[in-house]
Amino acid sequence: MARLETPRLILRRWREEDIGPMAAVNADPEVMRWIRDGAVLDEEQTRARVRAWEDEWEARGFGLFAVEIRSTGELAGFTGLSVPGYLPEVLPAVEVGWRLGRPHWGQGLATEAARAAVRFAFEERGLDRIVSIAQVGNDASARVMAKLGMRPVLETAHPSLGRRVRVFALSAEQYATAG
Repeated sequence: MARLETPRLILRRWREEDIGPMAAVNADPEVMRWIRDGAVLDEEQTRARVRAWEDEWEARGFGLFAVEIRSTGELAGFTGLSVPGYLPEVLPAVEVGWRLGRPHWGQGLATEAARAAVRFAFEERGLDRIVSIAQVGNDASARVMAKLGMRPVLETAHPSLGRRVRVFALSAEQYATAG
Protein backbone atom coordinates (compact mmCIF):
# COMPACT_ATOMS: atom_id res chain seq x y z
CA MET A 1 0.00 0.00 0.00
CA ALA A 2 1.50 3.30 -1.10
CA ARG A 3 2.02 5.79 1.69
CA LEU A 4 4.41 8.73 1.71
CA GLU A 5 5.27 11.09 4.52
CA THR A 6 6.67 14.60 4.47
CA PRO A 7 7.39 16.88 7.41
CA ARG A 8 3.78 18.13 7.48
CA LEU A 9 1.80 15.67 5.38
CA ILE A 10 0.78 12.06 4.93
CA LEU A 11 0.03 10.98 1.37
CA ARG A 12 -2.04 7.81 1.39
CA ARG A 13 -4.74 5.85 -0.39
CA TRP A 14 -8.36 6.94 -0.11
CA ARG A 15 -10.80 6.00 2.66
CA GLU A 16 -14.58 6.23 2.83
CA GLU A 17 -14.34 9.03 5.40
CA ASP A 18 -12.41 11.16 2.88
CA ILE A 19 -15.45 11.56 0.60
CA GLY A 20 -17.17 14.33 2.58
CA PRO A 21 -14.06 16.49 3.07
CA MET A 22 -12.99 16.03 -0.56
CA ALA A 23 -16.53 16.88 -1.71
CA ALA A 24 -16.24 20.13 0.27
CA VAL A 25 -13.00 20.95 -1.57
CA ASN A 26 -14.64 20.14 -4.92
CA ALA A 27 -17.72 22.25 -4.07
CA ASP A 28 -15.67 25.45 -3.70
CA PRO A 29 -15.91 27.54 -6.90
CA GLU A 30 -12.57 29.23 -6.18
CA VAL A 31 -10.81 25.86 -5.86
CA MET A 32 -12.41 24.61 -9.07
CA ARG A 33 -11.86 27.84 -11.04
CA TRP A 34 -8.92 26.39 -13.03
CA ILE A 35 -10.19 22.79 -13.23
CA ARG A 36 -11.74 21.84 -16.58
CA ASP A 37 -14.65 24.27 -17.16
CA GLY A 38 -14.69 25.50 -13.56
CA ALA A 39 -17.79 23.51 -12.55
CA VAL A 40 -17.99 22.37 -8.94
CA LEU A 41 -18.60 18.74 -8.01
CA ASP A 42 -21.12 17.38 -5.51
CA GLU A 43 -20.62 14.47 -3.12
CA GLU A 44 -21.86 11.84 -5.59
CA GLN A 45 -19.52 13.12 -8.31
CA THR A 46 -16.64 13.23 -5.82
CA ARG A 47 -17.35 9.64 -4.75
CA ALA A 48 -17.20 8.56 -8.41
CA ARG A 49 -13.89 10.40 -8.88
CA VAL A 50 -12.35 8.83 -5.79
CA ARG A 51 -13.46 5.40 -7.03
CA ALA A 52 -11.83 6.12 -10.41
CA TRP A 53 -8.63 7.29 -8.69
CA GLU A 54 -8.51 4.08 -6.68
CA ASP A 55 -9.11 2.06 -9.87
CA GLU A 56 -6.13 3.84 -11.45
CA TRP A 57 -3.98 2.73 -8.51
CA GLU A 58 -5.04 -0.87 -9.10
CA ALA A 59 -4.53 -0.72 -12.88
CA ARG A 60 -1.30 1.29 -13.08
CA GLY A 61 0.45 1.07 -9.73
CA PHE A 62 0.15 4.80 -9.22
CA GLY A 63 -2.62 7.33 -8.74
CA LEU A 64 -3.80 10.27 -6.73
CA PHE A 65 -2.99 10.26 -3.02
CA ALA A 66 -5.27 11.65 -0.35
CA VAL A 67 -3.27 14.43 1.37
CA GLU A 68 -3.68 14.45 5.13
CA ILE A 69 -2.31 17.07 7.52
CA ARG A 70 -0.07 15.15 9.94
CA SER A 71 -0.76 17.33 12.96
CA THR A 72 -4.57 17.20 12.73
CA GLY A 73 -5.51 14.25 10.52
CA GLU A 74 -7.55 16.65 8.36
CA LEU A 75 -7.92 15.87 4.65
CA ALA A 76 -6.42 18.79 2.71
CA GLY A 77 -7.05 17.47 -0.82
CA PHE A 78 -5.00 15.36 -3.20
CA THR A 79 -1.75 15.09 -5.09
CA GLY A 80 -0.30 12.36 -7.22
CA LEU A 81 0.01 10.83 -10.64
CA SER A 82 -2.48 10.22 -13.43
CA VAL A 83 -2.57 9.77 -17.19
CA PRO A 84 -3.82 12.99 -18.84
CA GLY A 85 -6.10 11.30 -21.38
CA TYR A 86 -8.00 14.56 -21.87
CA LEU A 87 -4.98 15.98 -23.75
CA PRO A 88 -4.07 13.32 -26.34
CA GLU A 89 -1.28 15.35 -27.93
CA VAL A 90 0.96 14.85 -24.86
CA LEU A 91 0.41 11.08 -24.63
CA PRO A 92 1.99 8.83 -23.64
CA ALA A 93 2.55 10.76 -20.42
CA VAL A 94 2.05 10.69 -16.69
CA GLU A 95 0.92 13.92 -15.04
CA VAL A 96 1.64 15.11 -11.52
CA GLY A 97 -1.25 17.13 -10.15
CA TRP A 98 -2.74 18.50 -6.95
CA ARG A 99 -5.85 20.11 -5.53
CA LEU A 100 -6.06 21.49 -2.01
CA GLY A 101 -8.86 23.19 -0.15
CA ARG A 102 -8.55 26.95 0.31
CA PRO A 103 -7.68 26.76 4.03
CA HIS A 104 -4.46 25.03 2.93
CA TRP A 105 -3.36 27.53 0.27
CA GLY A 106 -0.35 29.78 0.65
CA GLN A 107 1.55 27.53 3.06
CA GLY A 108 3.73 25.60 0.62
CA LEU A 109 1.68 22.43 1.11
CA ALA A 110 0.97 21.89 -2.60
CA THR A 111 4.69 22.06 -3.34
CA GLU A 112 5.54 19.77 -0.42
CA ALA A 113 2.94 17.22 -1.48
CA ALA A 114 3.77 17.38 -5.19
CA ARG A 115 7.51 17.09 -4.48
CA ALA A 116 6.80 13.80 -2.67
CA ALA A 117 4.70 12.62 -5.65
CA VAL A 118 7.51 13.52 -8.06
CA ARG A 119 10.01 11.57 -5.94
CA PHE A 120 7.56 8.63 -5.95
CA ALA A 121 7.25 8.86 -9.76
CA PHE A 122 10.97 8.70 -10.40
CA GLU A 123 12.37 6.75 -7.46
CA GLU A 124 9.55 4.28 -6.74
CA ARG A 125 7.88 3.85 -10.13
CA GLY A 126 10.90 4.42 -12.38
CA LEU A 127 9.18 6.83 -14.75
CA ASP A 128 11.32 8.53 -17.41
CA ARG A 129 9.37 11.78 -17.56
CA ILE A 130 6.41 13.50 -15.96
CA VAL A 131 4.30 16.42 -17.07
CA SER A 132 2.02 18.86 -15.32
CA ILE A 133 -0.72 20.81 -17.07
CA ALA A 134 -2.27 24.10 -16.01
CA GLN A 135 -4.65 26.51 -17.65
CA VAL A 136 -2.96 29.70 -18.80
CA GLY A 137 -3.51 32.23 -16.02
CA ASN A 138 -3.26 29.69 -13.19
CA ASP A 139 -0.12 31.33 -11.87
CA ALA A 140 -0.22 29.56 -8.49
CA SER A 141 0.06 26.13 -10.14
CA ALA A 142 2.74 27.39 -12.53
CA ARG A 143 4.79 28.53 -9.51
CA VAL A 144 4.49 25.07 -7.94
CA MET A 145 5.62 23.49 -11.23
CA ALA A 146 8.65 25.80 -11.35
CA LYS A 147 9.54 24.91 -7.73
CA LEU A 148 9.43 21.24 -8.74
CA GLY A 149 12.03 21.97 -11.43
CA MET A 150 9.53 21.60 -14.27
CA ARG A 151 9.82 23.78 -17.36
CA PRO A 152 7.16 24.79 -19.91
CA VAL A 153 7.36 22.70 -23.08
CA LEU A 154 4.06 23.35 -24.88
CA GLU A 155 1.10 25.69 -24.97
CA THR A 156 -2.07 24.41 -26.60
CA ALA A 157 -5.84 24.37 -26.24
CA HIS A 158 -7.83 21.85 -24.24
CA PRO A 159 -9.51 19.89 -27.07
CA SER A 160 -13.04 19.89 -25.68
CA LEU A 161 -13.07 23.17 -23.72
CA GLY A 162 -10.95 25.41 -25.91
CA ARG A 163 -9.21 26.85 -22.84
CA ARG A 164 -5.50 27.50 -23.27
CA VAL A 165 -3.25 25.18 -21.27
CA ARG A 166 0.47 25.12 -20.66
CA VAL A 167 2.30 21.81 -20.35
CA PHE A 168 5.37 21.62 -18.10
CA ALA A 169 7.76 18.66 -18.04
CA LEU A 170 10.55 17.13 -16.00
CA SER A 171 12.69 14.19 -17.06
CA ALA A 172 14.21 11.61 -14.75
CA GLU A 173 17.64 12.90 -15.78
CA GLN A 174 16.73 16.49 -14.89
CA TYR A 175 15.31 15.27 -11.58
CA ALA A 176 18.47 13.29 -10.78
CA THR A 177 20.85 16.15 -11.58
CA ALA A 178 18.79 18.69 -9.61
CA GLY A 179 19.57 16.61 -6.53
